[in-house]
Amino acid sequence: MLGLGEEWRVSRCEFDATEGEVRLWVEELPKFWEGEDARQKQGVRPYDHTVEIEWRHLNVFEHRCVLRCRVPRGQRRDGSVYRVQPPWQGLCKHFTKAFEAMALLLLREMPVAATARRLGEHDTRLWRLLHAHVAATYPKLDFSGVTCVGCDEMSARKGRRYVSVFCDLVGRRVLFACAGRDAGAWEKFVQSLGEHNGHYRAITRVSIDMSPAYLKGVAQSIGMQAQVIFDKFHVIAKVNGAVDEARREEQKLCDERQRELLKDARWVLLKNENNLSARQKRQYQGLLKSTLGTLKAYQMRLALQRIYQMGSVQRARRKLRAWCRWVRWSAGRYPPPVLADMVKCAGMVERHLEGILAHWEGHITNAFMEGLNSVFSAVKRKARGFRSVDNLVVMLYFHAANLSIPAFHSK
Repeated sequence: MLGLGEEWRVSRCEFDATEGEVRLWVEELPKFWEGEDARQKQGVRPYDHTVEIEWRHLNVFEHRCVLRCRVPRGQRRDGSVYRVQPPWQGLCKHFTKAFEAMALLLLREMPVAATARRLGEHDTRLWRLLHAHVAATYPKLDFSGVTCVGCDEMSARKGRRYVSVFCDLVGRRVLFACAGRDAGAWEKFVQSLGEHNGHYRAITRVSIDMSPAYLKGVAQSIGMQAQVIFDKFHVIAKVNGAVDEARREEQKLCDERQRELLKDARWVLLKNENNLSARQKRQYQGLLKSTLGTLKAYQMRLALQRIYQMGSVQRARRKLRAWCRWVRWSAGRYPPPVLADMVKCAGMVERHLEGILAHWEGHITNAFMEGLNSVFSAVKRKARGFRSVDNLVVMLYFHAANLSIPAFHSK
């Protein structure tokens, strides 16, 4: 049942009813050394045994189960002494392979602290297991087929601390993550790409936001062969932020009746019309009867979303240029602060027009990464945050890098 093989045996078994614990003592058989001599290929002989070591194993029914063994040590022909690696020991010295496989399955679905409580282990040991598992499996990933990469930052903790996350947008997996959101993150990514059988020259498309640091990183580390695509979600998010800013500015300037219309209208203006609740639809109908600049900004955002639904890049080019002209013309009809951010968005679209239009060629977006952001926001909330950026990166790889969880970890 334990899968010890032909060279080990269970010498003693006890059940402690008070502690609710099953204890199994394991020892090597005499023929173990014949096989060890063949494995080492150096001519070894028995030397001595270590003190008794304990490993946590899968529960026996509802009872905690541990394996105990005085691990043998061998001596090679050159006189060097080494400790034998037990066949049941996992990546961590405190757990068996079977227990680690079960713990990793739970960690995929639960926060580390909750898993630790469920298993009756300290969460530090489980973090050690996660780090060991990622260290053993992440280097085996193959990035040779990666051609389309997306990059976005993820908030690691308060104080503007971020992690840059690189994803394969075709294979839908995390490739690399590191602290910071500067051009140096791209250098680290290219180095990791080479370590996993990939090459930066194979990358033909890169989806990013309009961050100058990321643009610099792509130019310096990837090269001109990669087409830069400015992500649709970031463009719409910028315009959405301009709508909210227009609402704030107009509330300072408008009369009492208009201020009442804008009261509690934030979530109405951040949603699409078909996503509004019944109460929000009534509030939106009231806004439609007004001449507020905030309503005009909202209509500009809806118009930009409709442009993204067009199938032709030539038509999208004409409509985007017309949209920018419309924004500037409309801004002159309202007090300057109201549509100031929307005018900035129009300038942003004009400056990055080619990168925005590249979306229509392959319809590449960072939708996978946006979904990843929401998943990890939920994970961070459940975990009450991460103690270090390293833990966050390990969790990113563990959840989204397509790492395997084998039943047994082989060397």
